[in-house]
Amino acid sequence: MLFHLLVPLADQVSAFNVFQYLTFRTGGAIITALILSFVIGPILIRLLKDRQNGGQPIRDDGPEGHIIAKKGTPTMGGFMILLALCVATLLWADLTNGYIWAALGVTIGYGTIGFLDDYLKVIQRNPKGLSATVKIFLQTAIAVAATLWIMRLAPVPLSGNLAVPFLKTVLLDLGWFFLAFSALVIVGASNSVNLTDGLDGLAIVPVMIATGVFALIAYLVGHSGFSDYLQLHYVPGSGELTVFCGALVGGGLGFLWFNAPPAKVFMGDTGSLSLGGALGTISVITKHELVLAIVGGLFVLETVSVIVQVISFKLTGRRVFRMAPLHHHFEKKGWAEATIVIRFWIIASILALAGLSTLKLR
Repeated sequence: MLFHLLVPLADQVSAFNVFQYLTFRTGGAIITALILSFVIGPILIRLLKDRQNGGQPIRDDGPEGHIIAKKGTPTMGGFMILLALCVATLLWADLTNGYIWAALGVTIGYGTIGFLDDYLKVIQRNPKGLSATVKIFLQTAIAVAATLWIMRLAPVPLSGNLAVPFLKTVLLDLGWFFLAFSALVIVGASNSVNLTDGLDGLAIVPVMIATGVFALIAYLVGHSGFSDYLQLHYVPGSGELTVFCGALVGGGLGFLWFNAPPAKVFMGDTGSLSLGGALGTISVITKHELVLAIVGGLFVLETVSVIVQVISFKLTGRRVFRMAPLHHHFEKKGWAEATIVIRFWIIASILALAGLSTLKLR
């Protein structure tokens, strides 16, 4: 909004020229989302406590300590991030950019699915919430619609093609299979973050780390000079996603203030599904879908631990881990929650650096 209001006035007021720069508007989005989170956080937490009788239901089959330590903590705190993210993006981004609306559309759509799931958990006091079939169907429908829009916006050489990390000129023409592949990336990223969100502060920091990496990727692939120098595939207009990523990081930082151990609020599916969906969408737009598997490797590990556990138990009747996802396995081994969270943050940081290395190793 500010971009459209103030840039045309730059001839009269030279100071307004700064609103043309992505870096300035990204900084503005971070600060705006952060302040909004700080302001609405206490209000939202009080409202959620009043409306949620007993807070989020704690699963009986989870770690025993959670039933006592986390009882009564309200959920749906992801709404704080979504509100800050949307307001900051609408305020600082170029709203004529189609990629911004694709990312916002998926984020809001997945946030709505998560909200319905959290609502059912709280009202019906049922930890399972919305059925898995319904969630996957709705997520897939939104992901397919977003991918069709992204394919329409992308330049012809890139639309329907998959870029391969470390290989500067390779593009795999997937044709219409790209639609299914991209939907899988978006839905998979969403549910991977959801599985990781099991301890105070565990999911939001790796999400912010991954988002920061993709803010840089979006900036580079959206700039013809930088993308040519680094031999990346140039995606015109994708640089505007840097503002969106900045808003997400700012909202995430504000949420972490209230989600730090011991958490005053959980993000719930409202937050985890939407943030994962946002990351998946950004990776599809920037043609770095495979790099997301490296940058978001922690989410991949958590997901794989669940898949391995289920397959092993069904085939052999034995469990590979004491409990899945992976963070619960370490809880069962006696690790303190803070130890698990901080070590997982370290792993997320290392994987993010590994993902960044793909930008230069060509």
